[in-house]
Amino acid sequence: MGASRWEGRRRHDFTRRALLVGGGQLALFAALGARLYHLQVSQGERYAALAEENRVNTVLLPPERGLILDRNGTALASSRENFRIVLIPEQAGDIGEALRRLGHLVALDEDAVARVQASASRLPSFVPIPVAENLTWEQFAEVNLHRPELPGIHCEVGRRRHYPHGAAFAHVVGYVAPARKEDLRASADPLLRLPEFRIGRAGIETRFDAHLRGSAGASRVEVNASGRVVRELARHEGRVGASVRLSLDIASQLRLTELLRGESAAGVVMNIYSGEILAMVSSPSYDPNHFGTGISQEEWDALMAHPDAPFLHKAIEGQYAPGSTFKPAVALAALEAGVIAPETTFHCAGKHHFGNRDFHCWKRHGHGRLALREAIMRSCDIYFYQLAQRLEVEQIAAMARRLGLGGGFDLPLPGGKPGLLPTPQWKRAVLGEPWFRGENLITAVGQGYLLTTPLQLAVMTARIANGGLAVMPRIVREVEAAEDGSGGVDSLSPPLAPLEISPRALRVIREAMYGVSNDARGTAYGARILDPSMQIAGKTGTTQVRNISARERESGVIKNEDLQRDLRDHALFVGYAPADAPRYAVSVVVEHGGSGSKAAAPPARDILRFVMERERRRGRAPRLEHGGERRGAA
Repeated sequence: MGASRWEGRRRHDFTRRALLVGGGQLALFAALGARLYHLQVSQGERYAALAEENRVNTVLLPPERGLILDRNGTALASSRENFRIVLIPEQAGDIGEALRRLGHLVALDEDAVARVQASASRLPSFVPIPVAENLTWEQFAEVNLHRPELPGIHCEVGRRRHYPHGAAFAHVVGYVAPARKEDLRASADPLLRLPEFRIGRAGIETRFDAHLRGSAGASRVEVNASGRVVRELARHEGRVGASVRLSLDIASQLRLTELLRGESAAGVVMNIYSGEILAMVSSPSYDPNHFGTGISQEEWDALMAHPDAPFLHKAIEGQYAPGSTFKPAVALAALEAGVIAPETTFHCAGKHHFGNRDFHCWKRHGHGRLALREAIMRSCDIYFYQLAQRLEVEQIAAMARRLGLGGGFDLPLPGGKPGLLPTPQWKRAVLGEPWFRGENLITAVGQGYLLTTPLQLAVMTARIANGGLAVMPRIVREVEAAEDGSGGVDSLSPPLAPLEISPRALRVIREAMYGVSNDARGTAYGARILDPSMQIAGKTGTTQVRNISARERESGVIKNEDLQRDLRDHALFVGYAPADAPRYAVSVVVEHGGSGSKAAAPPARDILRFVMERERRRGRAPRLEHGGERRGAA
């Protein structure tokens, strides 16, 4: 009886434990089933996508950069094949030995070897490491020929930015370079993180970078668990960047570059009605091709230490006292204010006493008595000292501003400077000093605080030549529209507003500027063009870069060539042509050139003649835009 009761209790305990274990197992299977349902049904698509992402990677493909073209559609910046060599460490074995063998075929400096070895130590062994770029076809072919002897070395063909005319267009076109750390912080664009991708760093390249950049393509590749590419599944090429067409003419730009070679100088040639710039040169320059793959430290240091500042775009950033090229603006201010008539004369004895000092003419013994036309033609300083005594400096500044001086232009080029038109208000606000009446005289001959850029001087000359129309400089003719239609720019010039300057006063100034180049007494007579259909009108200028002492003046004529270069005067010339039916304006500034008539007028004459001859060879009849008329020089 006792045994039977114990046996019953034992069976009861077993049944209870079995139920507990079974219930636990059932609960466990239920939980697993619910989890499986959640993973495979509820979240099935999500985890399938994650699995696919682990198996398939998307690789960005950098787009080909858009073209920069001259006015005739010839490339100033394009893309070309880049023959390069990469090394895959896992295939190379001994990296040092692989690079040593490659060095017999392609020159590798110590820095390049160290860079490759450093990259190999921190990157996965299957990642290709760039070794050399921009190889010649001969080098590329020779490396390919010896590839069986070069384990881990692979040859690739990529794309790189190319500037076919090198330094001639560098300041306008600019260059491209790899993105910097600050670029990466400022933009979320993943393209910037690609080692081979380049962005605009100066000139048109940087101002139109978004247009020129294009849109990226993509390559879908299958990878294994370690991230190694197994195969390419699909490929979508990106969209090539939009093209930008400039107003520059290649032939004219190259000719002006040659004319200014060896000088620290700037020159601008523009159409006086459309405002289109045909040539804009700053000398010396630099080769933008050197920046695409990284300029060497040695070359960079040499450019930065160059005394003539190759990186400075002198045509728009260089600020110079205009000297006597400013006299036409002063004369216009005097004529418009009614303080003189064209026939008003003054006597020049070589110096003019005002206040407690003497103001000297460039001609030591003076010009004698002369009227306005002769004063401009012979560049008499005394005549303009007399005008300055009869004018307020605000009147001079107001006329200069109407002619395009003292302000910036809406050019798509970085770094433009506004120059300076000094007034009593400016001097008190900036220097905290009063304006002295004698400073009127210094301003009237283009010296003192007055500053202009070569581009501003070209615009001033164009506005005088075109009869007082407010022409604005233009350097972009057209920007190709993006696929969505945005970004397009047409090539039409806006209508020109009149400056409300007396036509008679402008005619007097043009007659005087004609005499500068074509009268035997004119300061630029030696740089004249004999062909009557190509005669030029202009104005020379010479600006001091140092004070001349009374002792030096008493000793006689001071010769620039006897001074060290950085103490010599700057040389300037502004002009237009043809004189009887103007179409083109020019300005040239030669730093420390000495004399405007000798250093600046000849290259200005030569580039104007080149442009006119080029037009004649093409058989184009003179085209006067915006209702322009033929305006005689005399």
